[in-house]
Amino acid sequence: MGKTLRKDLVKHRYLYLLLLPTVLFYVLFQYVPMYGVLLAFKEFRYHGGILGGPWVGLDNFKDLVGQSDFWRAFWNTLYISCGRLVFEFPVAILLALLINEVAREKMKKFYQTVYTFPHFISWVIISGIMFNFLGSAGVVNQIIASLGFHKVTFLTDPGLFRAIVFLSNIWKEVGWSAIIYLAAIAGINPELYEAAYVDGAGRFEQLKSVTWPSIRGTAAILLILAVGNAMNGGFDQIFNLYNPGVYSTGDIIDTYTYRSAFSDGLSFGVTTAVGLFKAVLNFSLLYLANFIVKRLGGEGLV
Repeated sequence: MGKTLRKDLVKHRYLYLLLLPTVLFYVLFQYVPMYGVLLAFKEFRYHGGILGGPWVGLDNFKDLVGQSDFWRAFWNTLYISCGRLVFEFPVAILLALLINEVAREKMKKFYQTVYTFPHFISWVIISGIMFNFLGSAGVVNQIIASLGFHKVTFLTDPGLFRAIVFLSNIWKEVGWSAIIYLAAIAGINPELYEAAYVDGAGRFEQLKSVTWPSIRGTAAILLILAVGNAMNGGFDQIFNLYNPGVYSTGDIIDTYTYRSAFSDGLSFGVTTAVGLFKAVLNFSLLYLANFIVKRLGGEGLV
């Protein structure tokens, strides 16, 4: 076994060398810091570091569940994550199907470029653009005021904030998310479309009978991953868009943890407990989504 492994390493040494930076990245930045999870069960002391503090058992978790702000952030995270699955996830599939129906190859590439470009704009820049457009003195409110109507507090209205979150994320990420589906569609055997055409299937029937069954497995896997990432909520976007006026509907677990650690002075043990709670819940959702998809006859992760 050892000789076989050594021969394999020597034979494919350049491939393993290419893989080495990625492996080192995950080891150094994903696995090594995992010992910091101990803080969830310790009282952090600066002079002792992570390992030097005394054990407190589940006290940090007890402090956590007793805070109303945490439960508000928890339910907001669930609502926003469910909204992303319902409103955002299907849009990428629909866009990929629509782009695939464009006959001219140059126009297809043009649309793909236009829809993908916003992905490369940071949320800091996008939030500035949105404040200029939707703020109280923004372009949209100036137009509304010029028409004789009252200004709308788009970015400080708790009832509108989630809709803005969904719409802005769709605009930014839908093109990037559609790339995977377009790649899956590109791998479909053209003979399947020819056979469907011979059988009298129109464009919609071809989409329903050939295209969708061919990318359904890809959609199932991406759905599982999206469910497993549900408790993350989208920190970059919400942190740059939210404000105290929309905490009731926009404050998620990640923003709550950030604000608690650096503004409210909450102990590092409690904030670590928040992160551990979120990680365990994400893993549970991932496993559950994978189990359900496989039971329904779909393709799971494992």
